[in-house]
Amino acid sequence: MVTEAPVAPDAPRTEEPRPGHRVAGGLLDPRQLWKSLPEALRKLDPRVLWRNPVMFVTEVGALLTTVFTIPHPSVFGWLITAWLWLTVIFANLAEAVAESRGRAQAATLRLTRRQTVARRLVGWAEGAPPSAIREEEIPADRLRRGDVVAVDAGHLIPGDGDVVDGVASVDESAITGESAPVIRESGGDRCAVTGGTRVLSDRIVVRITQEPGESFIDRMITLVEGAKRQKTPNELALNLLLVALTIIFLFATVTLQPMAIFSKGVMAAAPDTLAITSSGIAGVVLVSLLVCLIPTTIGALLSAIGIAGMDRMVQRNVLAMSGRAVEAAGDVHTLLLDKTGTITFGNRQADAFIPVGGTRESDLARAALLSSLADRTPEGRSILDLARKRVGPDAGAEADGVWVPFSAVTRMSGVDLPGRVLRKGAAASVSSWVRDNGGSVPPELAAVVEEVSSSGGTPLVVAEQTRVLGVVRLKDVVKPGLRERFDEMRRMGIRTVMITGDNPVTAKAIADEAGVDDFLAEATPEDKLALIKKEQEGGRLVAMTGDGTNDAPALAQADVGVAMNTGTSAAKEAGNMVDLDSDPTKIVEIVEIGKQLLITRGALTTFSIANDIAKYFAILPAMFGPIYPGLQRLNIMGLHSPLSAILSAVIFNAVVIVALIPLALRGVRYRPSSASTLLARNLWVYGLGGVVVPFVAIKLIDLVVQFIPGI
Repeated sequence: MVTEAPVAPDAPRTEEPRPGHRVAGGLLDPRQLWKSLPEALRKLDPRVLWRNPVMFVTEVGALLTTVFTIPHPSVFGWLITAWLWLTVIFANLAEAVAESRGRAQAATLRLTRRQTVARRLVGWAEGAPPSAIREEEIPADRLRRGDVVAVDAGHLIPGDGDVVDGVASVDESAITGESAPVIRESGGDRCAVTGGTRVLSDRIVVRITQEPGESFIDRMITLVEGAKRQKTPNELALNLLLVALTIIFLFATVTLQPMAIFSKGVMAAAPDTLAITSSGIAGVVLVSLLVCLIPTTIGALLSAIGIAGMDRMVQRNVLAMSGRAVEAAGDVHTLLLDKTGTITFGNRQADAFIPVGGTRESDLARAALLSSLADRTPEGRSILDLARKRVGPDAGAEADGVWVPFSAVTRMSGVDLPGRVLRKGAAASVSSWVRDNGGSVPPELAAVVEEVSSSGGTPLVVAEQTRVLGVVRLKDVVKPGLRERFDEMRRMGIRTVMITGDNPVTAKAIADEAGVDDFLAEATPEDKLALIKKEQEGGRLVAMTGDGTNDAPALAQADVGVAMNTGTSAAKEAGNMVDLDSDPTKIVEIVEIGKQLLITRGALTTFSIANDIAKYFAILPAMFGPIYPGLQRLNIMGLHSPLSAILSAVIFNAVVIVALIPLALRGVRYRPSSASTLLARNLWVYGLGGVVVPFVAIKLIDLVVQFIPGI
């Protein structure tokens, strides 16, 4: 056990590894291939390989050719046997390389999982006297869900949990890679902390929310290593198709030998034919035919494609709880986006003082300043900044009164000064307050409030007991570039919906500026949940982001629920993805990664099935041409001999797996477009390419192997 010594908050820190670390070298770095080779050889164990039926049949075929060749040795037999074994090894290598990239990322995560000493507080309860609380030091791995620990500045947080007391600056660079510290505090949506991060200032009390071995980092390590990766429904369906094709071709191949026996009289006229001889070479040829007919290419790469999809999520600092979540992201039809922090920057800024009722702008600015002195929100600080530009930097320094904090009930805040009472807040609330005090509301106030709201701003009315002074306009700034991204979503067939608590007028103005398809104004948690269920009842998949406890039901209901790492534990438990960077706009990237996964799988499946056509033209004429001379017309590639044709097809069948590993790991390049456009591109590039490339490659291989003695 290692005890972490306290360090000063401003002490220099070494660079922590981040989960998005990429493995050095290219996608087919020889060092990476060499390191993955032992794992590929271990996967030859039939108890492991049977989970991939296509490659299991290939391994059985390689074993059979070995048995056939030993009693009847020949150059052709041994070459076919060697290349069939290489086909299985290359398939295992694709999966091993994908897993090794995950293990490299997991290694960087393990560096953050340090054994620390936890200061557990026994008897802690909110409001409990210090004399009732006993502190004890225990190893962090003995902490259980519900334990309460104290963490001072300079110490590592011993486990995942929620801050229940205090506020502190926390360094989360070991998890997110972001060097800037973040604020974690009790009683809000930014209370969640992660084990292995460091408190830089102050002291917090944390309630542990995970059992040992189930921490955030533990789950990340498990997922990026792929040790418990479950196949997604689409993978299972594709596997079922591949198994069905394999069975069909297996029966077709098995029936060839009886057909040959039936054609014995014809064979006598062609005694040198390969197709049916009593020697072991006939078995070798039949196995070669079977392996070339079954979809070995996609069967070899299918697992690597799924692992690489998870890997791309981790590289973007997104933790997907399952491959199913990544796959669902690619099929999303409706994208729900919270306005604040996603579509807008979140911090509304004061940009104008609009006086009413004959009030001077300087008087309105001074009143707004005084009523905002105790307002520590970003909006309050922006009002102070703007007001001091109008009335001077020292304004309000002499103020001494009773501060009235903002209340969700009154929807106002302000200050009671000697001889002067000021309030600032929602138009309806401040107007009612003025009338209750015997004052009147200027008729032009409603028009000003309406104009500010319709332009996408937020109006705050400032009043002095019996009269309204004017309006402070807060502007919610839309993030740049979002309209273009939403246009991309629209081209993908994805409908975007903005969710906000603003009134419908303000919501519409921001929705129009951002370019979303629809909006839900004055939304409550129940409204969000109802909208998701309505979309799903229409057969659509829904994705959304959230960070608060009130978002948990909607995150759980959504097909893709992305919780922010800064959010509450309830939100992170409810969602099936966690964004370590807490960037709500990243959901757009998540959807793109999901679509890239589906497109990659579809493209390689198309290529795999298409390139079988070329192998048919290589092997079938070679096998049956001497028996049925008319089939020689199908030897359109002009291959040297039946032996060279079969060997060339088998070699291509093995080599193409290695050639496609980079594409499986990197993914097919995704361009936002409609489903019909994507399908057409897929058929032209990977369908036609899957036919043309093997013809060319098999012919080139044949030009080389014809010089091998005995072929």
